[in-house]
Amino acid sequence: MMSEASAPPPPQPQRPETQTEDSPPPPPPPPAAAEPKLPQGSPLEPVGNESAVDVSLTEEKLPSPTPPLSQESKSLAAMMEKEGSSPSAAEEGESGGKSKEEVVVAENTAKEEGEEKKKVAKEEGEEKKKVPQTLESFKEESNKVSDLSDSERKALEELKNLVEEALNTHQFTSSPPREEKKQQSEEPKADAAQSKEDEPRVPKIQSLPDEVSLWSVPLLKDDRTDVILLKFLRARDFKVKDAFTMFKNTIQWRKEFHIDELVDEDLGDDLDKVVFMHGQDRDGHPVCYNVYGEFQNKELYTKTFSDEEKRMKFLRWRIQFLERSIRKLDFNPGGISTIFQVNDLKNSPGPGKRELRLATRQGLQLLQDNYPEFVAKQVFVNVPWWYLAFYTMMSPFMTQRTKSKFVFASPSRSAETLFKYISPEQVPIQYGGLSVDYCDCNPEFTVNDPATEINVKPATKQTVEIIIYETCTIVWELRVVGWEVSYGAEFVPDNKDAYTVIIQKPSKLLPNSEPVVSNSFKVTELGKLLLTIDNPTSKKKKLLYRFKIKPLSD
Repeated sequence: MMSEASAPPPPQPQRPETQTEDSPPPPPPPPAAAEPKLPQGSPLEPVGNESAVDVSLTEEKLPSPTPPLSQESKSLAAMMEKEGSSPSAAEEGESGGKSKEEVVVAENTAKEEGEEKKKVAKEEGEEKKKVPQTLESFKEESNKVSDLSDSERKALEELKNLVEEALNTHQFTSSPPREEKKQQSEEPKADAAQSKEDEPRVPKIQSLPDEVSLWSVPLLKDDRTDVILLKFLRARDFKVKDAFTMFKNTIQWRKEFHIDELVDEDLGDDLDKVVFMHGQDRDGHPVCYNVYGEFQNKELYTKTFSDEEKRMKFLRWRIQFLERSIRKLDFNPGGISTIFQVNDLKNSPGPGKRELRLATRQGLQLLQDNYPEFVAKQVFVNVPWWYLAFYTMMSPFMTQRTKSKFVFASPSRSAETLFKYISPEQVPIQYGGLSVDYCDCNPEFTVNDPATEINVKPATKQTVEIIIYETCTIVWELRVVGWEVSYGAEFVPDNKDAYTVIIQKPSKLLPNSEPVVSNSFKVTELGKLLLTIDNPTSKKKKLLYRFKIKPLSD
């Protein structure tokens, strides 16, 4: 489901008649990856205590690289990440002409052959369009009224007027009239008129407008209402009547689902590893992780989906998680009112799980109808081959806006893709980053300590040189995503007569090694710390490191 919030487990094909841009994914095509922001610290600039250290890099080409691996580049997952820049077969067929050497036979025969070629080319083009193509990456619109176009401002004002009228006439709180009341109102008019004459006249008191809140935001009290109404307008292409209908239905559904009571209900913590919030992206959006592989646990799967009652509890838990996450957002026009979602498909149950399919269908419908425009980006990592086929079925039902929010990454590209949108110190350690829960075992670094990213080229030795200008204790941590490299550390004093100190003897680190290497060194004389990564493979490697300078008194 959506993660905000989160996306539901991989949804099953259905015709989403009310599909919104943020509906938890039916698997979409991979949009063009946005250009990553520059790392917070450049490897050529001082990091940490600028007065105490200086950092530089050296790169040495190794003599003979390992032959490149071809299997990975040919995988379906890798295909899903490639940009679709070549023209389709249909386009080629329509633009191509006959060669000069072609012998022209009877005019009718030539015409028939031409029609046949066009038909075949068209079919081939349609087939190729099923493969995910690169789309322009979605850019979140401003919620400031001054940034809206004239037509958008007009639509917002019209919707606000409809909401105000609904509040004044109690449309959001009154119950639909029952048939009995309707029958009573059909009594003879003469009797009704007579009874009115007999009744004493009482001054009519005008009722006050309703006070309705949505996600803890009281409607029409301040400009936060504009942000909420813009979500419904964008979900309905700024068609005011459609947006108002959606808005009104959402208010009614929230009453029937008892959302305000649900937020405070205790539903247990069995699913805390399935959906969780962790850190924020480079633009400040909170990040929600959806880990579908957790449902490979048969006990958890049965406990969650085996019957209708359990599926309903799961749905309530998911909505509760979503509501709690949304209420932490900033609905001011310049604030963050959307969530960045990461969907981990590693070991995810396939589309054949009936119970999961039923729960997904229910959740998908509720989310797309009642939570519009709450997703800033949907990134799918560790994408398996079967998801491509699933996308093929669902793509025709998705809008271009929806597709532009999706990014796909195969297992080998997952960490690199996440770093484009989330800085490494904010990415959990299990996804290639440096972030772990703060505890006694890792007291030195938090998400507030920026990391430096370096690409280590194939068959290359990379050395990070940290120059230290004062006596101190230097603490650092380092990781190479996927490892398969050798790592060593040494301290070289400025005094030429002093000895180099080997801190970490060069040794090979494998993919199953500890993900992060941490160390410290007490500097009693000026010099430089050298961290060396030897990459003998044919693959580019991502090096992450950060350090701190602490006074010796510590």
